[in-house]
Amino acid sequence: MGSKTPSGHGQGPNGQSSNAAITSANPPKSDAASGLVHGALEDQDGDDSDADDADKHGADLNENKQSSNANKKKRKRNKKKSKKASNMQQSTPPRVPLIELFPNQTYPEGEIVECTAKDENLQRTTAEEIRHVSAMTNMDDEFLRDYRKAAETHCQVRQYVQSIAKPGISMTELAHEIDEGVRALTGHAGLDKGDALKAGLAFPTGLCLNNIGAHWTPNTGAKEVILQYDDFLKVDFGVHVNGRIVDSAFTVAANSVYDPLLEAVRAATNTGLKEAGPDARISHISKAIQEVMESYEVTLNNKTIPVKAVRNITGHNILRYKIHGDKQVPFVASITTQRMEEGDIFAIETFGTTGKGMLRDDVGIYGYGRNADVGSSGLHHASAKQLLKTIDENFGTLVFAKRYLERLPGVKNYHLGMRSLLQAGIVESYAPLVDVAGSYVAQFEHTVLLRPNCKEVVSRGDDY
Repeated sequence: MGSKTPSGHGQGPNGQSSNAAITSANPPKSDAASGLVHGALEDQDGDDSDADDADKHGADLNENKQSSNANKKKRKRNKKKSKKASNMQQSTPPRVPLIELFPNQTYPEGEIVECTAKDENLQRTTAEEIRHVSAMTNMDDEFLRDYRKAAETHCQVRQYVQSIAKPGISMTELAHEIDEGVRALTGHAGLDKGDALKAGLAFPTGLCLNNIGAHWTPNTGAKEVILQYDDFLKVDFGVHVNGRIVDSAFTVAANSVYDPLLEAVRAATNTGLKEAGPDARISHISKAIQEVMESYEVTLNNKTIPVKAVRNITGHNILRYKIHGDKQVPFVASITTQRMEEGDIFAIETFGTTGKGMLRDDVGIYGYGRNADVGSSGLHHASAKQLLKTIDENFGTLVFAKRYLERLPGVKNYHLGMRSLLQAGIVESYAPLVDVAGSYVAQFEHTVLLRPNCKEVVSRGDDY
């Protein structure tokens, strides 16, 4: 989910290899399960013994046969159990909760990249050191388990989405499959009070066509939009587990004429991921991203068009229950003293366009987000107070779509209350962001964890 630059008002609410090893630990097999049962081997030797020894050792053979039979039965039972476990796999569409696929909660790692040695001459101030220690303390086993579960959910849902995102599908159906897939795999439907804060969707599913760069999602009652062969679709959705957010996006196009634009933005995002790491200068990352992206061009309607980096939205760090933090990663060369630090979580995303490279607000509503810096003391309408309570209990500082609110039990006729919350600045609204008509905007994005001595591109999959 793209973050607008500081001059904009779209900030979030307060509060290279695709062949990376993705493995899951398997428990060691018992001797019986592996077939190396000592009693069985002794039994075979006993069966082949001479007739002269049979009388002498008859009692021993009976004992060995009984032990062998017991082990064989045990072996058969283990084989059945193993076969049953191996047959457990994700459904199509994905609806099996991950806890059933990973009962030991050991989720696949992302792409692990060892970090280069840090400059020991760089010293942090006292405040930075305190923040650093706090961030590193939070990166424990529970942190990694939550992030990897969110990432695995994202990977499985998007792989199915890529198989159905074909010309003829409606944006409503596509959004429904993503939303329901995330809820099913995390095991949280989000209908009970507070359930959506435990795990689920981190922000409204973005389905942006052609010149719409970011922040568009289908709303109930709006005109249906059908994907066409010449359309250029960006799919941007987030998954959270206990407020730990994975933000990842990709672009699909049925018409291969757009391939150079796709490759430009994919390469730019991978460059950002390569350059990211503890103590990395954000200004250096931004410059590298722009150089790669703008080295590409695309030919459309017999006209060669240079790919431009979008200038007024950025990548961003991610905080708990807050999609946009206080650090931004532009896609163009910029002057900033900000650095990445161990313990940071970043959404490294890039947007490339055939248009002007500047996105503006369009008509419509993408979603709403609670502004935690503004209190509710000035509210007078009962409807506004009740709506704010519902938002705080079910979304907190997570951005949400209209349809996420409207599916909650007891929520109806909320528009007057929402208007009061918007006027008071307690809730902020987000509009679609568009480039000039006739242009095409592409996006690719991954979430990276800056762990001690390494970085983990946690959302990396076999697809991108």
